[in-house]
Amino acid sequence: MGTTPSGRLGDAARTLADLVLPRTCAGCAVPGPVLCVRCRVLLARPRLAQPRRHPPGFPPTVAAGAYAGPVRPAVVAFKEHGRAELAVPLGTALALSVVVVLAGLAQPPDAGAPVLLVPVPSSAAAVRARGRDHVRELAGRAVAELRAAGVPASTVPLLRRPRGAVDSAGLGARDRQANLAGRFAARRRPAPSGVLVLVDDVVTSGATLTEAARALRAVARHGRSADTPVLAAVVAATPRRTATPGAVPSAGAFTVRG
Repeated sequence: MGTTPSGRLGDAARTLADLVLPRTCAGCAVPGPVLCVRCRVLLARPRLAQPRRHPPGFPPTVAAGAYAGPVRPAVVAFKEHGRAELAVPLGTALALSVVVVLAGLAQPPDAGAPVLLVPVPSSAAAVRARGRDHVRELAGRAVAELRAAGVPASTVPLLRRPRGAVDSAGLGARDRQANLAGRFAARRRPAPSGVLVLVDDVVTSGATLTEAARALRAVARHGRSADTPVLAAVVAATPRRTATPGAVPSAGAFTVRG
């Protein structure tokens, strides 16, 4: 596909900015790569995401790292400040989360089973404000990484946010749940055959993934087994004080039903 004039202008602007402004790590601000080795390591410590108020219906979710320290400004820089080049390291982290959450299934999928990454849709207002759908960018990068590793992955945008849904950024746990209740709907049914994995950048209260998983289960029920699980993978998760740092699910850890 060809590059649009606006896309070429954007690339030229970024190139000029790189010449004028010194490139720094988005995590720790040290001059050098977009994400330095020390900060990348923080996104290679997969763990189960465990919201403080575990909402009913929260899907089994793995995060590549903790949403704390240098990881937080790196994710914010990608999401809110237009540092699109961070899609590479953050997408790689998301791919790691997908691999680990699949390994935690009681019955891991066959080697040739399709893995369908379902991006959690942002609100229309958030997409307009940012000028892009950052979660779909991450999902696309994760798919590239997974395919390179031999995993038959693809991105399937099965969910949408009906008009009236607003962004939950900055809301507390209860307000998030109230704001997101019923805010996701199916784009099409039935869902294609494969393992469904919801993907997002960050999980905090768990309200977004819970509501998205509820909508996705409704899609999955059409023409699928009743015990087909809906999993989730994210780049980072707000850490719990009681959680064991770096804890990962063992094989057979998820005995969930769809």
